[in-house]
Amino acid sequence: MDIATLLLDLYGRIPPLAESAVADLDADALRARPGADANSIGWLVWHLARVQDHHVAELLGEEQLWVTGEWAAGFGLAPDPDNSGYGHTSDDVATVRPVSAQVCLDYLDAVGARTRTFLEGLGSDDFDRIVDRRWDPPVTLGVRLVSIADDALQHVGQAAYARGLLGR
Repeated sequence: MDIATLLLDLYGRIPPLAESAVADLDADALRARPGADANSIGWLVWHLARVQDHHVAELLGEEQLWVTGEWAAGFGLAPDPDNSGYGHTSDDVATVRPVSAQVCLDYLDAVGARTRTFLEGLGSDDFDRIVDRRWDPPVTLGVRLVSIADDALQHVGQAAYARGLLGR
């Protein structure tokens, strides 16, 4: 199996997990927080899609879908390309207000489709390309793609856990 195929499988696991976490939740449930300073399910799914959108757009040298599409309004936010959830305070988390589970899934689907197209176009030599020299060692494309997926899978797992807490 080549690396691109492996990554396609890895990234393909994210949407069904996100769908399970948000299925049948209304806007209030998406915004509910299991603790005063905890992240909501809606914030977690928004954030994992935002990070993927932000990083993949950067890798492509293109604009983020968040900026070029109508996605921000569905979350009660402005289409700020720098707002991906990193560094959010508790008050910032509260500003992410998805109107529905579907808007979360639709944004993630759009981001995922772009990522799949990108991955499908990669050859085995592409993964060693340096994409970020701010780190020691510098970050390769392969490492960045694993990092994005790792972040998404952690957050979708947190969303599933928070979903379980809703029923208590």
